[in-house]
Amino acid sequence: MLITRRVVSRGRVVHTYRAMKSVTTTKAPATIGPYSQAVVAGGWVFISGQLGIEPVSGQLGASFGEQVRQALANLEAILAAAGARLSDVVKCTVYLTDLDRFAEFNSIYENVFGKPWPAREVVQVVRLPRGAEVEISAVAVLPA
Repeated sequence: MLITRRVVSRGRVVHTYRAMKSVTTTKAPATIGPYSQAVVAGGWVFISGQLGIEPVSGQLGASFGEQVRQALANLEAILAAAGARLSDVVKCTVYLTDLDRFAEFNSIYENVFGKPWPAREVVQVVRLPRGAEVEISAVAVLPA
């Protein structure tokens, strides 16, 4: 549930806004730093970057494909905890440690997200936490 706050001046409401709320689920890995798995604010869900870590064992997937599938499964679990689905995602940011894996990434990604495709960028980075090969963050709109 979102927290609604009202600013009142001279007995009347002059501004109403919604405060952000942290989203947490045990169906995705716990954060490895001072941040939320996701935050809900203003009808939007902002999901922190997800690695291909299996939530129960805490182990990183052994292959690139396993990491991609698990990162997407983690996104889906966090979306569900926030009251949204993969079809509500409007934007993804993807970090790969090897851009030569772009085609392999796309073949997995396109089987998870349907049309209309979310907006997206894919960026190559030198390193990711825990030696991961992929990290995916997302922004979704909450269903009405």
